[in-house]
Amino acid sequence: MHRDGPTAPFLLNDYRYVVGSVVPGGGERSSCMRKKILIVEDNTELLELLRSYIRLAGYTTTTATNGLDALKKARSSIPDLIVLDLVLPELDGFAVCESLKKDPATEKTPIIMLTGLTSEFTRYAGLESGANEYVTKPANPDQLLSRIEYWLQKEPASAESATKDSEARE
Repeated sequence: MHRDGPTAPFLLNDYRYVVGSVVPGGGERSSCMRKKILIVEDNTELLELLRSYIRLAGYTTTTATNGLDALKKARSSIPDLIVLDLVLPELDGFAVCESLKKDPATEKTPIIMLTGLTSEFTRYAGLESGANEYVTKPANPDQLLSRIEYWLQKEPASAESATKDSEARE
């Protein structure tokens, strides 16, 4: 049963979406109870929109606006999933992803790259750096949430094999 609630415009690049009445049970999905997501995005407007949408779905969020801050927050709070932009100040998303995947404390944390870089080479480089998923902007927020839910439901070992299966299909 959907609960009618407040709606808010949600903007990813030039696309507008309306968020509301999409989350059953008063704003929390049973599969995401208390899951923590680190959102790394240097565009503060987009960061706040992503944060609002992900929180509306029932997740706890932490944010970072540059690569070095992302590494510090990921290592100190160990999120359940990371949404990571590629073009970041101080340290780019490729380097952040590689560093986190080499760290035993964060190596199993799923990473979804969310970026405006759309070339096949960049996509391949993102997956090679350790990302589990590569999503290009503008992204439909419901599809992004669906990918977040997918990776959070995976067991760490099966998440690795799902990434390899995804690469093999390319």
